[in-house]
Amino acid sequence: MDVKDLAVTFRSRRKTSRALDGVSLDWKRGEVLGVVGESGCGKSTLARAMLGLQEVSGGEVLLAGNPAGGRSEMRDLRRRVQMIFQDPYQTLNPRQKVGAIVAEPLIVQAVDKSVRQERILKALTDVGLDPETYLDRYPHQLSGGQRQRVAIAAALVLEPDGLICDEPVSMLDASVRSQILTVLMELKERRNLALIFITHDLSLAWSLCDRIAVMYLGRVVETGTAVDVIEKPKHPYTTALVAAVPVPAIGAGSSRALLKGELPDPSELPPGCRFHPRCPKRFAGCDEIDPVLAAVGPHGQKAACLLYDGADPAGRSAGGPGTAPDADPSSRLAPPAGLTGE
Repeated sequence: MDVKDLAVTFRSRRKTSRALDGVSLDWKRGEVLGVVGESGCGKSTLARAMLGLQEVSGGEVLLAGNPAGGRSEMRDLRRRVQMIFQDPYQTLNPRQKVGAIVAEPLIVQAVDKSVRQERILKALTDVGLDPETYLDRYPHQLSGGQRQRVAIAAALVLEPDGLICDEPVSMLDASVRSQILTVLMELKERRNLALIFITHDLSLAWSLCDRIAVMYLGRVVETGTAVDVIEKPKHPYTTALVAAVPVPAIGAGSSRALLKGELPDPSELPPGCRFHPRCPKRFAGCDEIDPVLAAVGPHGQKAACLLYDGADPAGRSAGGPGTAPDADPSSRLAPPAGLTGE
């Protein structure tokens, strides 16, 4: 699946906001792609636009190289790619039983009745729910973790190639999060699924994802392998996100330069680099030139930053063009409990 220059614009009488502005991504079978960034940067809008749940104002989504813009193409895309939403308390119909909730995608996609029951039972079993116990229960009879398992089962019942997971554990207790994440990763291995994992938690992205895309104000500002992006961030925004992650060590955060200021209003985007008003490395030209993603590392790592354009303007911060401070190895983030098999 490929996203080419995707744009989403929200218009009102008083202002126009660009939620997505030229986002391009590729997503491969069996891969876990992390999308990270602050609230309001466009992560969820990107996910909804990829599935046609949000009208786009530009760009296109390609599935196996073919545009997914028509009615029949979009129907096929939604069969092959499903979404798991953030809030399990609002994604399930309170008037339907679990069996009906999981069966609904099969009915919408006109799957033959002879295989529906088998698929429902298999989907519930794969997410760790006993069909005999849960088929006739209503959502209000389930815990938050059980509701999210039902939501995952409803996404799996069509046997898709990929799942887009929009903060799938942020509404759950810490003890339940690792269980749900373990279910997702086991399903990924068993079914060779591709996953997009949208999250604020960089430690989860580091431990779960193969690649990471960092978003800021509707654009991707850095991409690369999870190890490269987290351990050797190139864009100053990524560096600030990594610095903000809690590390369980005495005095670990005493020397960190944390990000200051608020995310600008997307209806009043700053000129030049969108991050320059908050960037500790800004220099003359950052408020005039809008950088594009360019290669900055040996493993396909890319960043949209003038620090790597080869120029040497006066006032550039220490380090010179093409360099950026590597993350301190001692601040390597530990994977969440429950994901290591211990």
